[in-house]
Amino acid sequence: MQIISQVFQEISPADFFYRNKEIAGFSNPARAIFSAIRELIENSLDATEPFGILPDIYIRLSSTGETEEEGFYTLRVEDNGSGIPSEYIPLAFCQFLFSSKYKLKQTRGTFGLGGTMTILYGQITTNKPVEVLSSTGDSKIYGYRLMIDIERNQPIILEKKVYENDGQWHGTIVEVNLEGDYSKAKPKVIEYLKQTAIANPYANIMFVDPKGRLYKFERTVSVLPPQPKETLPHPHGVDVETIYRIIRVTKCKTLLDFMQEHFHRVGRQIAKSFLEFAGFPEDTDPKRLKPEEIVKLVQAMKSFNGFLPPDASCLSPLGEEILKAGIMKELEPEFAAVTQRKPSAYSGHPFIVEVGVAYGGKVPVRSDNDITLYRFANKIPLVYDESGDVSWKVIKSIDWRRYNVEPGMPIAIIVHICSTKIPWKTVGKEMIADRPEISREILNGVREVARKLKVYLSRKEKVKREKERLSVFLRYLPKIAEFSAKLAREEKVPDIKNLLRRVRRFGEG
Repeated sequence: MQIISQVFQEISPADFFYRNKEIAGFSNPARAIFSAIRELIENSLDATEPFGILPDIYIRLSSTGETEEEGFYTLRVEDNGSGIPSEYIPLAFCQFLFSSKYKLKQTRGTFGLGGTMTILYGQITTNKPVEVLSSTGDSKIYGYRLMIDIERNQPIILEKKVYENDGQWHGTIVEVNLEGDYSKAKPKVIEYLKQTAIANPYANIMFVDPKGRLYKFERTVSVLPPQPKETLPHPHGVDVETIYRIIRVTKCKTLLDFMQEHFHRVGRQIAKSFLEFAGFPEDTDPKRLKPEEIVKLVQAMKSFNGFLPPDASCLSPLGEEILKAGIMKELEPEFAAVTQRKPSAYSGHPFIVEVGVAYGGKVPVRSDNDITLYRFANKIPLVYDESGDVSWKVIKSIDWRRYNVEPGMPIAIIVHICSTKIPWKTVGKEMIADRPEISREILNGVREVARKLKVYLSRKEKVKREKERLSVFLRYLPKIAEFSAKLAREEKVPDIKNLLRRVRRFGEG
């Protein structure tokens, strides 16, 4: 019997995503166009908002074939962000898992691969380089033509140019060629831009499509949400690998100092109580802990109830005013209400849920007569895979008749979740997993705005009934007055205005 030996090999992160581009949202030409636009816009928002810059973003999608049906496009995205230092431009765009976002605070991006995945997809479908122009606002503007060495996960610099920056421009321009199907992607792209404008009403966004149509989403507020601060890991959210990494870099000589120095909201007294609970002497040197002792320490962290819950300084919620401004700008409802839930946490990760409701105006009515749901996570619109999301599950679990809501009404629910760690179901970042803590906060938020909607709908119904009642009086009272005058042989018909006023006051009472 002949034994066939197995061949083992290592592949780079770039090679992995080249082979598995579907998990990053590039599963077909239509989805690829959508994902490319989305990823580059989110990079632009993250390059402006955290630096106190009101975003100005310009997107242009141009067909590069003789006809649009050929399916080849050039995507250009420009922003007025902070720019990228010259030495980091090749790595930021052409090396997978190289990012400025690997910090414990709320960010739109999570994996450091969205923009790079767009460039990789463009390269493997058109074999053309990406062109990048960027400046941090100093005296120089740097231009690069780049490709990705997929097997080694490294940038290939084809060309580098340096220009004088006399106008002190700052920002980034990215131009990538790719294969796609915009005709099929168009509804999702426009819906994504509309929802981005809802969650970011402080941004100016312009999009020019392949037929030259201009879509403008103009800024209506000039105030940015509070920016998140970097934080320390919460003891309830760590694992063995996290502790190993912290121990390798710590300068603390005792576990008492170690707990206070490296963990969120752990003071001296809490650290003492925890170490007593865990059975570790306070003066133990963390670098001398054995592997089994580290496992014991982590297990004790997860089960100790004396730690304070994480605070929300590492988060950047929209706030009720900004969320309502976005809803009013894009949906123009006749009624809107919003609420922001108090900070909560799951597995040591803080999160805040914000919920809004909109009725009437430009709120669309779904073909299945269900309630329209707009989902956001860290200000990112989620427009695919709605049925698998925790928010949809919550919406479907509610008995809407209790809130005077009937099928087919123009009602939209807006759910925004912000967290240092969104529990995504997939790398494509479209569905949020059903964590009990998050589900509970969404449910309570939806119920709160639904009660406000119920009050409005009840008043609206009352006004409608009153108008119908008055219309009956207006139709018949003049005839009754005229007939009564004839019976009484009076020449003058009685004035019915006072009677109508009394009827109206009675109805209002």
